Amino acid sequence: MIEETARVIAVDEPGFAWVDTQRKTACGSCAVASGCGTSVIAKLFSGQRTQVRVIDPLGVELGEQVMVGIEESALVRGSLAVYILPLLTMLVAALVAQALWSGAGELPVVLAGLLGLGGGLGLLALYTRRIRRDPRFQPVVVRRLGQPIIPMDGVLAP
Repeated sequence: MIEETARVIAVDEPGFAWVDTQRKTACGSCAVASGCGTSVIAKLFSGQRTQVRVIDPLGVELGEQVMVGIEESALVRGSLAVYILPLLTMLVAALVAQALWSGAGELPVVLAGLLGLGGGLGLLALYTRRIRRDPRFQPVVVRRLGQPIIPMDGVLAP
């Protein structure tokens, strides 16, 4: 299970909560981080916060620090769907177009590739709609890390 610390920002319907996590990168630990282009890009996007709806079997409270987790297999399957499916459908459509219209130039191949990409994104939308409420693909509160931290004015700071 892949785990991340988070802070509860809202308690939703029974059994669910909204948490706030901060994106992290492993680039800071690398020996060549100062001269690496990936490290520079990672610094631009690190520190951004993400709000996620999680399954809450523990009954957490507003402001509480928690550990949320998601199964590795769910993350791998989701990543493969997002990255591979549109690319694969684009390539297959382009290859089919090239085989069918080999003498017509590159325009049919490019258009078929774009249609294949759109088709792959459409299939991805159907897949995500199907697994949206599937508990196997949802992050879950694994354990509590601390007591609620609620400021005097009742508003949680980011």
